[in-house]
Amino acid sequence: MSAATGTTGVEGFGAPLPRDFYLQDTVAAARALINCVLIYAGPDGLTAGRISETEAYTRDDPACHAYRRRTARNETMFGPPGHAYIYFTYGMHHCFNAVTAPEGIAEAVLVRAVEPLAGLELMRQRRGLSSKAGMPGRHPATETERARMREGVALCGGPGRLCQAFGLSRAQNGSDLTEAASLWIAPPRAAVGPPDPEAVVATRRIGISQGVERPWRFYLRNDPYISRR
Repeated sequence: MSAATGTTGVEGFGAPLPRDFYLQDTVAAARALINCVLIYAGPDGLTAGRISETEAYTRDDPACHAYRRRTARNETMFGPPGHAYIYFTYGMHHCFNAVTAPEGIAEAVLVRAVEPLAGLELMRQRRGLSSKAGMPGRHPATETERARMREGVALCGGPGRLCQAFGLSRAQNGSDLTEAASLWIAPPRAAVGPPDPEAVVATRRIGISQGVERPWRFYLRNDPYISRR
């Protein structure tokens, strides 16, 4: 299953993905979310970004938050699919996930990075960065494009950076992503389209100590807007 393109919605980024998108196999959903658009219309303004990097977490996965037991922290993962699961980690970072699988089965997709599309000035303010901040690019054609890529990674290249740039916290935990209320995920823009399966890289996940052998981290080959290679 893959997301269809859409053009309606706030700022033309598209209507939300339907509930059944999140009912597909979680690993397949992690792949299919590449190139989809994360949108948050918060009280300070709108931010949006093309999803460039994801990781899948399933119920039988020792790296999954719900692997051992149901807790107050992971309760949202056991709820209906298509909701946001946002947790706080290391005493400093929030991480955004999309809940997948039927209700009662705790699985989710972590969104690790996005390419900023809208609300860049707001993202800069939240991240405390100037427009020149960033990281090395990957040999783009022009210096302007190189600077844009560096800034994109500095703003949203990692789950903690992404949530800070978007203004996401536990306050948005449990938000229904299938309603365009304030936080949702739209299909890929028509100009971009769903990812070519042959171009999707599957590799080991980052920052975990268990389940490290599972190749459940996904991004497009040569995509500069990811957290790391």
